[in-house]
Formats: sequence, structure tokens, C-alpha cells
Amino acid sequence: MRKYITEFIGTFFLVFTVGMTPAGIGPLAIGSVLMVMVYAGGHISGAHYNPAVTLAVLIRGKINITDAVAYWVVQFIGAIAAYGLVSYFVKELPTEPAPLVDTTKALVAEFIATFALAYVVLNVATAKGNEGNSFYGLAIGFTVFAMAWAVGSISKGAFNPAVAVGISFMKLVSWSNIWVYLVGCFGGGALAGLVFNFLNKEDQAVPPIKES
Repeated sequence: MRKYITEFIGTFFLVFTVGMTPAGIGPLAIGSVLMVMVYAGGHISGAHYNPAVTLAVLIRGKINITDAVAYWVVQFIGAIAAYGLVSYFVKELPTEPAPLVDTTKALVAEFIATFALAYVVLNVATAKGNEGNSFYGLAIGFTVFAMAWAVGSISKGAFNPAVAVGISFMKLVSWSNIWVYLVGCFGGGALAGLVFNFLNKEDQAVPPIKES
């Protein structure tokens, strides 16, 4: 249960920051809150806060399917709860979401950025060669910061299916485009897991410890 509560908290604050932060400083604030939440919860849940990252970790073999499904559920619940608080603070959310200019480019942007994020998470937070490091939160947060600056103007910079659901409720993006984020993000996360396994054949996963 501690793991699930931690995933809820981290995802909540990530999506809340996305909804509350002006666009100009959004990438820095979002990358920063992800960094601190990773440091806060990494020792409990692994600090995924992202269903696509959870998929990557599942493929990598560091989480079992039961926990993965539970993570996905609480991550999406955290995103919806964050929307509720954003709507309380911000009385004038957009009435009509701005459409994506090019859904194909947005799909590719979400795919490559989520791949980068999940690839970094796997290598800095799950690889044996980096066990006990103190930089993993900074690396993960700065990946989101960099990718948001690089392709945020193309896809709105979700890189996370839970964030995509949250910003769809906030009408920052259209529900008609949710498939872009689901396909792009889960696809990028899956590829990151496969690439990690291919490049780290000697780094065999230890079966995750189940809480009593």
C-alpha cells in the first residue's frame, strides 16, 4: 500500500504543477517538481509517476504485473485528483482546447521524448552499475525539462499518459487527441524497456520484493 500511496502523491503533484504553471516557465517547474518527487519517493515505490515508465520498468523486469496495474490505477487517479484542485484554484480554465497543429508530429514527439525519459529512468534508477547514486532524481527531472523545451510546442509536452489525461480534463488539449499520448507515450516506454534489456544483457533483474 505504501508504494501505491507514493505513486499517487508523486503523480498528483506532477499533474498539479503542469496545470498551475504558466507556459513560459512550465518546463523548469515541471522538471523540478518531478525531480524532488523522485527523490522523495524513489526509495518506496521507485518513483515512476508515469504509466509509460511503469510499462518500461515492467518490461525491464523490476516490477510484477500486479503492482504495475495498481500503479497505473493510482497514477490516473492522482492525475484526476490534480485536475480537481487545479479547477478549484483556476476558475477560468479554457473552454475550448487548442488543437494540435500536426498530430503525426505530435505523436512522434511524444514517442521520442517518452523513450528518452523512460530510458534515463531505467539506466539511472534500476541499473546495477548505478546503484546507490545520488544523481538519479536530477537526471530524470532534467530529461523532462530538456524534452519539454525541445518538443513541447509540437505536442504540448505530456510524455506521460497520466499527465495527458489530466490536461485533457483541464482542456489544455482535446480529448479527441488523447490517442496521440496513449500510443506515443506507451510506445516510447515499451521501446525503452526493450532497448535497456538489449543493451544490458548482463544486468538481470531481481524479482521484486512483495510487501507482506
